[in-house]
Amino acid sequence: MKYYVANFDIECAADMLQPARELLSAAACEAGFEAFEDTDKGIAGYVQRPLYDKAALDAAIADYMPDGASVTYNIEEVPDQDWNQGWEDEGFEPIGVSDNLVIYDAKHTDMSMFAGDDGVMRIFIEARNAFGTGTHQTTRMILRRLLGMDLQGKSVLDCGCGTGILSIVALRLGADHVLGYDIDEWSSENAKHNAALNGVDNLDVLLGDASVLEGVEEKFDIVIANINRNILINDMSAFKSHLKQDGRLILSGFYDSDVPMLENSAKDNGMTLVDVVADGEWACVMFECK
Repeated sequence: MKYYVANFDIECAADMLQPARELLSAAACEAGFEAFEDTDKGIAGYVQRPLYDKAALDAAIADYMPDGASVTYNIEEVPDQDWNQGWEDEGFEPIGVSDNLVIYDAKHTDMSMFAGDDGVMRIFIEARNAFGTGTHQTTRMILRRLLGMDLQGKSVLDCGCGTGILSIVALRLGADHVLGYDIDEWSSENAKHNAALNGVDNLDVLLGDASVLEGVEEKFDIVIANINRNILINDMSAFKSHLKQDGRLILSGFYDSDVPMLENSAKDNGMTLVDVVADGEWACVMFECK
């Protein structure tokens, strides 16, 4: 996984530094950044190299930063390595998404303990530097959506599939076929690995962004995407073009305050809002293709 790190320096009064850090993190998150750490003068933020957009970052900073605070930054390449290795080695505790769905860390779990059927779906994820274990609210909200749907015989498109967790659950719930894609090679390979680990074999994964869909003729009953807000808006027409009539589009990866922007984009593409659910400040929306 290839990343840039932005070293942000904040000039402001001492008592404004922490609030400014939080606002700056929110601004950078809107521009595609996904991890942050405090520094003496501000924060360091990490973004996948293909997703770095200087103009979007500068615009977000201008919108968020309060009067009396200014920001300068420089961009550096993070060495091409598994920079998340420490977290992966430590693993994660089992995640109860619902009463009948639990996500386990495959690296640190004896899968043979769970022989037999007690009515609980257990998914084993080996996260190799890919997003999607169920620890984040956005992943859990989409998983709960899927649990509440009839997926028997349905086709699903998983956009930005990460570890493949959403695809795997959809298949375990009876989906006939899932096509996933991810811009990151680590993730696309990890999704295939996790599918095999969980005994599902009808998941196909493409490497690339939404442009890979230009070569896909199939239309899907359900399209799911857990990605940055700006990417969702940019790719909305691609999602719509691959939805069947009366198909459902499920989106997360953004704040509750972003819902009106996404609703407007979906409406412009001929889709209507079904409902919105929230978990803290994060939201998950469902649209219908008419």
